[in-house]
Amino acid sequence: MHYDETVRRRAAPHATLTICFTAGATTRLDRFLQDYLPQYSRSRIQSWINNGRVLVNGAPAKPSLMLRGGEKIEVSPSEPPPLKAEPEDLPVEILYEDAAVIAVNKPAGLTVHAGAGTHSGTLVNRLVHHFGSLSRIGGELRPGIVHRLDRGTSGVLLVARSDAAHRALAAQFAERSVEKIYLALVEGEMPADSGRISRPITRDPARRTRMTARLEHGRAALTEYRVLRRFGGFTYLQVRIGTGRTHQIRAHFAAIGHPVAGDRLYGARAGRRIFLHAWKIAFTTPASGERIAIEAPLPEELEQWVAELTATR
Repeated sequence: MHYDETVRRRAAPHATLTICFTAGATTRLDRFLQDYLPQYSRSRIQSWINNGRVLVNGAPAKPSLMLRGGEKIEVSPSEPPPLKAEPEDLPVEILYEDAAVIAVNKPAGLTVHAGAGTHSGTLVNRLVHHFGSLSRIGGELRPGIVHRLDRGTSGVLLVARSDAAHRALAAQFAERSVEKIYLALVEGEMPADSGRISRPITRDPARRTRMTARLEHGRAALTEYRVLRRFGGFTYLQVRIGTGRTHQIRAHFAAIGHPVAGDRLYGARAGRRIFLHAWKIAFTTPASGERIAIEAPLPEELEQWVAELTATR
């Protein structure tokens, strides 16, 4: 296997590398880069390829692309993810707080904690700045996080201030004594005014970035809904979930032919954003044993969406 090494010897640690694959046996792109850049892990190289940070002859490529000779490969390494949450002085909307729990109103588009491709600006980074010490049970990248909301979902999220509070809240989630109610707009006209979906949820084998409730196996999941309003081509719902599976509401309504409005991942038409909002949560605070109910108002852009649908009825 031959390639031009002059750039590698001169390049700074995170500068773009240009590699000319000139000759040798046919090989996969990902395997070649693992051999050529042994200082980086296989998972990091895979993530660069999948995130478009590797170009072959000027175009993004799949890890399985076969190199045959003559290809120009450009690699733009990214910084590794942080080992712990870093405090950032950015705004957080607090809905409620006591000695054990903080409830925040997460806007759509905000990532809860650092992960692949997202290292800064997260909700956790903001919380660490504003509150300092939080529960450590979730690890140093996810301090205080007892449950989560998808990046595109807005609404109320609970954060534990101590390990004891975290354990108490986690037990309530496990016992299903935490009440979680969402507001959702789904495509199409729901046939009944109320109902329940109890299909199991598992990873979609055809598209690993989403879940599916169209198979016979998976983790048990329960979603209940009540119609709030009907529009031409849409139904506005109040949704209560009895379980907390990944993408549960999105996968369940997509499985019955009524994807959440704006949720292109699950087959909906493009919209201004996913119309899914964690409106209300009720739980027993470990600080006093009191039952607390917290509501997050519907965001302005979703209020406007409802207003426009109402005006065109």
